[in-house]
Parts: sequence; C-alpha cells; structure tokens
Amino acid sequence: MLPPAHTSATGLLLDAFDAQLFRENAGTAAAKLHDHLSELSIRGLDLIDPATLSEAARALMTEEREEAAGLDEKKLAAIIDLYVRTGIPVHSPGYMGRQFSGVVPLGGVIDFVSSVVNQPSSFYEAAQLPNVAERIMADELNRFIGWDPDRFAMVTTSGGSLANLTALLAARNRAFPDFWAAGNPALDGAPRPAIATGADAHYSVSRAAGIMGIGEAQIVRLPLDAEQRIDLDQVGPALAAAEQRNLKVFCLVASAGSTAVGAFDRIDALADLARERGLWLHVDGAHGASLLVSDKLRHKLKGIEKADSLAWDAHKMMFVPAPCTLLFYRDKEAGLGAFRQNASYVFDEKTDPYTELDSGDKNFECTKRPMIMPLWSLWALYGRGLFAKKIEYLCRLTDDAHRILCAEPDFAAVHRPEANIMCFRYLPSGLPDGNVHGLQKAIRDRIKRQGNFFISKVDIDGVAALRVVMMNHRITTDHFTALLSEIRRVGAEVLSGDSGAGL
Repeated sequence: MLPPAHTSATGLLLDAFDAQLFRENAGTAAAKLHDHLSELSIRGLDLIDPATLSEAARALMTEEREEAAGLDEKKLAAIIDLYVRTGIPVHSPGYMGRQFSGVVPLGGVIDFVSSVVNQPSSFYEAAQLPNVAERIMADELNRFIGWDPDRFAMVTTSGGSLANLTALLAARNRAFPDFWAAGNPALDGAPRPAIATGADAHYSVSRAAGIMGIGEAQIVRLPLDAEQRIDLDQVGPALAAAEQRNLKVFCLVASAGSTAVGAFDRIDALADLARERGLWLHVDGAHGASLLVSDKLRHKLKGIEKADSLAWDAHKMMFVPAPCTLLFYRDKEAGLGAFRQNASYVFDEKTDPYTELDSGDKNFECTKRPMIMPLWSLWALYGRGLFAKKIEYLCRLTDDAHRILCAEPDFAAVHRPEANIMCFRYLPSGLPDGNVHGLQKAIRDRIKRQGNFFISKVDIDGVAALRVVMMNHRITTDHFTALLSEIRRVGAEVLSGDSGAGL
C-alpha cells in the first residue's frame, strides 16, 4: 500500500501552500496596495535603467537551488514594493498617457480570487460561475447593442487583438468556406481575399491579415476625412479599385474610438454599404464600445445593431483588470465558423445543459482566465451607473481640456475629441515647420524621463502630436493646465539646445 501523499512532501513544500501563511501574505499585499491607492500626488513614470532594475530583482531571489526555500517576509514586501514602484501610476492625476486605466479596486479583489481558485473558463465543468456570468453579461450588454436576444452570441478573449483576429476568421470562413481546410484560394488563381479598413486602423488588423495568410498587401486602406474617420465618399472608389486588382474584399473593419485620436467611424452608413456589397462589418470598439452603457454618449455608435461583430475591451473604459475583451456576434451561427476543429478530449459530440455554455470551440484559447468575473461582480454590486458616470466624466473632462487648449496661442489641437482621447501640438512662436515633429517627440521623451506626468504621442499625417488619454476620474482641469505649463517648460529646455534633441 502506498503511504499517504502528505508523508512524501517536505515541510517547506507544505508551507508554501499553507492557508494561514496565505492569509499573512495577502495581508502584506493588501497593506501595500492600500498605501498605493491612498497616494494622490501628481507623478508620472519612474523610468529605471533595465540593467539596474534587473540587478535589484535578482537581489531579491533566493540562492537555494535544490530544496524549497523558507519564505522571507521582508523579501516578499520588497518584491511588492518594487512591482508597484516600477509600474505606470494609473491612479495618479499625472497619468494621462495610455488607454488602460486604474481598476475599480473591488475588481482587483475579484481578480485576486480568480488567481487563487484557478478556474480556466473555456469549459463549463472547469469554471461554472464564470461561464454563467459570461452569459449574463452578454445579455446585459446586448441591451445596449440591440441584437436579437435569441440569435446573438458573446465570448471573452484575451485582448482586443485576439478578438479582431477571431472575428476576421469568422468573416473569412463565411466568405471562403474552404479556406480553413484547403488554404488560400488565391493560390489557384482565384481572386485574393482582402480586408478593407480605415487608414489608421489598429495594427492588430494588419497583424491578423498576416497570421491568416491573407497578407498585408491585401488590406485595402480606406482614406480618412478631416475628422480622422473613414471617408464615406471614398469607400466606393477604393473598393472598386481593389476589385480591379483581383481582390475580393470580404470584411469591412470600422473603428469605434480609434487608437490614434479616438475617432468614431459612421457605423450606420458603413453598415448599409457593407450590406449592399455582401461584406461582413466588424467594429473594433476596443476603446469606444463602452460608451454604449451611457445614455448621453451611446449615439456615438449609432447603427451598431447592423454590425456583424463587435470587439469591446472592458479593461479599457470599464475599468477592470486586463485582459478582459468581449467579442460579440450578431449571428451566433456565423460566430461558430471562426474555428473548425474536432478534439474529443475537450469537445463533446452532443451538447447538454452544461456543455452548451462551453466557449472552447468559439475562441482561440483552450486555457482561458475567468476574465469576466471582475466585470460581472462590479456590475452585479454597483450596476451600470458606476461605469456610465465615470465614462461621462472622462469625456466631459476631455472636452473641457480641449476648450482650455484652444484658448492657448502656443498650442494647437489636431482634432475635436469625440471621447476621452485628445491630440495636440506645442507650437511656440517662431518654430520652423521642419522642427514641429522633432519638438513634440523630444517633449514627450523628456516628460517621460522626468516623471511628473505621463503622456503619449502619435504621428498624424506624418507629424508627431502629443496625446492625452483621460482614464482617471481624479484628474481635473487644473491638472491639465499644470501639464500645459510642464510642456512649455520642457519645450523651452529642448529649444535651448541642452537636450540633444537634434531639432
């Protein structure tokens, strides 16, 4: 007879899984995070040389190589301190740089629970509540999309890039049913599959084209209008030109909150155009789809009910831990076409009330985090209002910041913000046109190094612009005004020649 399993495990191994030790470790982490969330000072990124950070991290590692080492509480606290200190301070009013936000703290607590209970959620039997929660949130959010409750479907994916790829696979397989098994029909001289999208679409669209074997050369880049949206007058001619190149466009990708400037393509008109031409309309709403939960802002996505699919990043404007992306299909049968495989070890021949909620056949991941849990928990406990109010505040703040900017003679707005992203340039009197690009880049880099604020930059029409993304409800117009003063100060340093910017 074999001895009880615990007799073969060392004491240190058992200690690592000890419930009481876990409680103490969790308390240490909670105390550190409490201090982190309580810090309200204006600060940007504390950028550390990678070699220095690597040395600091290695110093915290045990030298034990054979046995499990005993836990060093001081090192645990130091690891947490280092982790928090070297991250982007998403809860600080100085953070205006990226599209990921500080999470609602309770969402982090639920994510913490998910990490400990460890329930991969592609299959109901492995994660019962997450699969039920996914179905509930699909129904809740579809109320704002407007699809037939009995026909639509939603799956979660690890990020918007994967959601876009999955939707494009479904669109391709509908238009080219043999592609999955037989490969690219263009190899036999048939028209080449192609994707049409706005000229500044997220890079995940061109990446998907490469992954799918379509090729970046088969992406039809649709011209943009003055508001950085797909120019409706140019879509027809662009598609006709693609047809002349022996391309068969099967999908039109629209943006609802483009990455560069937060522009919203006119979904309503594009949907009509796509339907006339038999195209699948996919809406990349990774950033802007969250505006659907606001009665005041939902009109930005007018016509969304006509789309075939929608990618929605909850880890952006729904303020939950990343990744948490929701991929919606208007027709669940079409969504099933993304992947066409049999695997008896996970896929059942016949569905039952349990396997009906499985999503392993609908998404790329087999092992998938129960990413829906923080979103569902917050929705269950706070309701829609929590999200709508914060989103509305951030969009109103960005509009106020735009008015402030337009009143400053040495700044120029690149566009009128549609949500919470705004791009602009610092243009002091006498600056030569040839130096505009270099000055914006140098200002952004110096601000990043100095660590008072964190902003980003983007090239628009080939010229760099400074970019702010308002993701933190603690930011006020006073903070934005302070940022403009910081830009002026840093700009003067750059122009004085001491930065080596090479303008």
